[in-house]
Amino acid sequence: MLGLRPNCECCDKDLPPESQDALICSFECTFCASCAETVLGGRCPNCGGSFAPRPVRPAAALARHPASTIRVLKPEGCRPRAAG
Repeated sequence: MLGLRPNCECCDKDLPPESQDALICSFECTFCASCAETVLGGRCPNCGGSFAPRPVRPAAALARHPASTIRVLKPEGCRPRAAG
């Protein structure tokens, strides 16, 4: 089950469970659309994978299976993954 992380790993923008602005890679690294497109060029800096919109969990399911409260942030800032 997706953890629905609460923030962008790059800029720390809040991304609540209902956010349409959240993008994830196949490892569930989470970024806002702005960082994913402008800073990262559409590639995850952690794994090199592409991004997809994060699904929105229906409210009834969210009550039973809450979103994560653990914030993941790159303190050194976000940089595109090196080629290779």
